[in-house]
Amino acid sequence: MENHVYIFAPTFSSFARSIMLCCEEKGIAYRCGMAPQGTEIGFKSPEHLALHPYGKVPVLFHEGQTLFETNTICRYLDARFAGPALQPADPMARARVDERCGEIALYINQALLRDIVLEFAFPKGPDGKVRRDLVEEKLPAARAALRRLGALLGDSPFICGPHYTLADALLTPILDYVAKLPIGSELIGSGALKHYLERMRARPSGQQVLNAK
Repeated sequence: MENHVYIFAPTFSSFARSIMLCCEEKGIAYRCGMAPQGTEIGFKSPEHLALHPYGKVPVLFHEGQTLFETNTICRYLDARFAGPALQPADPMARARVDERCGEIALYINQALLRDIVLEFAFPKGPDGKVRRDLVEEKLPAARAALRRLGALLGDSPFICGPHYTLADALLTPILDYVAKLPIGSELIGSGALKHYLERMRARPSGQQVLNAK
């Protein structure tokens, strides 16, 4: 087990899928689930809190070590394994990718995934219904986040320019989940973001990860 990459998280986790995309892009063998050593670990159990002090996922297991925080894990995998580089060599270009990763993981994830997608996925309204009033309240921020992404993308094939980077791995699962919402087509629109997502879904990594159960 120690010589394999194990991603401790449910496979539907957006951040877990980002790490899975990195593994697929680099050709890293991995497994993902809630039983890193063959025994299920309960969410926020003492065993979980021993791995992540805030009871979050994902956590990476590799060579007897653990790492948490998605951006850190992705940068480690890119540096540790051979395969296509997912970060530029130029210091400023690399810093720009880090900047985008931070923006996506914090602000974009909050506006789109946590505030919109999770309400549809795990509705907390009466009788388990989606709280439409809450969705309407959050939609302006979601649309602003999507406009920001469209501006960042521009005419580029990827979110940081001409090459696939860690930022694309972070962004793709979020957009994929947004597009699958009942209001997804309206949010994503028919322009650059739609075509970007289509390209990311069509990549071998996207086909493998985005359809995971």
